[in-house]
Amino acid sequence: MPHSTCEHFPQTVHPHWRAAANAKGFKIVQRIKDRYHLLLACQSCGLAHASKIFVLMNSQPQCPHCIEARWQADAAAAGLKWAGRDPEDRHYGHYIAPCGHNLRRQFEMVKRAAEGLCSVRCEICHADKEQAEAEERGWHLIGEDTGGNQNYRLYRHASCGHEQRIARANMQTSRFACGQCGEDWPAAPSYLYAMQFRLASGLRLVKLGFSRNPDSRLRHQLLKHRDLDAKILKTVPMATGQLALQAEKRLHAKLQAGFSDQVAPPELYSDALRVRSEVYFADAAQVIFAMLDAIEAEEDS
Repeated sequence: MPHSTCEHFPQTVHPHWRAAANAKGFKIVQRIKDRYHLLLACQSCGLAHASKIFVLMNSQPQCPHCIEARWQADAAAAGLKWAGRDPEDRHYGHYIAPCGHNLRRQFEMVKRAAEGLCSVRCEICHADKEQAEAEERGWHLIGEDTGGNQNYRLYRHASCGHEQRIARANMQTSRFACGQCGEDWPAAPSYLYAMQFRLASGLRLVKLGFSRNPDSRLRHQLLKHRDLDAKILKTVPMATGQLALQAEKRLHAKLQAGFSDQVAPPELYSDALRVRSEVYFADAAQVIFAMLDAIEAEEDS
């Protein structure tokens, strides 16, 4: 990084400056610009940068080349490609995401992502994903929640045009109804279900219940750990949620009266499931299937 000398400012480099630079990881190349500046060469990377004499003598100079190298390393560790500093804010940089979109992020945030403390997502791709989720359920994503809640979005129902605030988690799992034309759960179609869980100990348990969306109930509400071995064994469609609730209560009453030894104690599964009752040992599965088959036959008749 060559700099021409200039007769308008002193060229002398004092020994105590050199000693200070060496102690702080730098070597003085020469004086530059004016009587206040030095050209320092970093002993770590070998590259030079301009520094004020006051900074050298009173604090620890920072090599901008080493700093940028750390930013680049953080970007790579976070799964991003370094694209340069933000010219408008010294705390931000630009990065290329795996999808190819340009992201503007704080250096500290990318550092946390590199350490595995958070993740970096592309707003463009995320918006497309949210739109696809909404369209799959017959809604159109309008935008952010008008109330400022980051967990909610504003949607428009494709069928009736009604606009509604809905939690994104509920949109993902279909746990909502249109405020204008939708049915509340007592009147909406529902299902009885039997689910099986295999705990870490190897113990198999069966749960009997009802839900308008058994798969959502299983994946998003019941499991404390997503890697738990769990599956839906059987479902029986019911005309309404109210009928499903009534049938479920009858079945549990029969099971607890006639097969009380098959009721699983909550302490066996409290670490794995977000329920405290209505769970049975696997030996009760055939009895539950027979009960569900009988109800299914009644519904079909």
